[in-house]
Amino acid sequence: MALTSNLEGKVAFITGAARGQGRSHAVRLAQEGADVIAVDLCAQIGSVAYPMATPEDLAQTAEEVEALDRRIVTRQADVRDMTALQAAVDDGIAELGAVDIVLANAGIAPQLNSDPHPDHEQAFRDVVEVNLFGVRNTVHAAVPSMIDKGQGGAIVLTSSTQGLTGRGGDGSGGMDGYAAAKHGVVGLMRTYANWLAQHRIRVNTVHPTGVSTPMIENDEMNAYMEANPGISAALENLMPVETVEPVDISNAIAWLVSDHARFVTGVALPVDAGFTAK
Repeated sequence: MALTSNLEGKVAFITGAARGQGRSHAVRLAQEGADVIAVDLCAQIGSVAYPMATPEDLAQTAEEVEALDRRIVTRQADVRDMTALQAAVDDGIAELGAVDIVLANAGIAPQLNSDPHPDHEQAFRDVVEVNLFGVRNTVHAAVPSMIDKGQGGAIVLTSSTQGLTGRGGDGSGGMDGYAAAKHGVVGLMRTYANWLAQHRIRVNTVHPTGVSTPMIENDEMNAYMEANPGISAALENLMPVETVEPVDISNAIAWLVSDHARFVTGVALPVDAGFTAK
């Protein structure tokens, strides 16, 4: 059997698709021939100090995918809201067909440096609800159509190096919640890999180190690192790079969802410039 990385005729459902890694994934899979259902909140969450994505960002993702002569359906939806997320998936399926690939990418990293009285409990709740509960919702919204289609598929859940280590924690709600949620995503992945193997649906996680996106390249994160040099040192990579590019994660995902990885499931794949090897 000839193996191919080509995704012609496949439909990919991607959350957090308005910018950063999500946009990069949408474009990269479109380059391989996939059509895309792209979902993003495109609004601010109170405990997140950096500016989050906008409707204009999501429209830019659509333009870049369409420039590759691929189809895309965009919807604004909150991954914490199963009803809204399911409606977005259903709209995409109605236009593009059943889902073959799921990338549960949406995530936040609350930093409350500028708030003199930070609500650490709310920050913890927000990050766990988006980064863990949102991943659960993303999978459950799409999997029924994958099972009904009966042609297998691939799911990649975006975790983090913080889903494999505890380095960089500071006791705050945002940082602790982030690490807890990203560890939890690994548990979901292993559970889903067992659940869905009978349907030839593979489930894996990717674990990026710091990625050059607006989530970490912003004034709030810069101020946080300057105020906490010990944490900054703990988050250094083994290789001499501060961050990797979104396409580095997208390339790993493009392999994971292709025929070249047809028997790869239940795997936690670091793309981390050696971070977890330190």
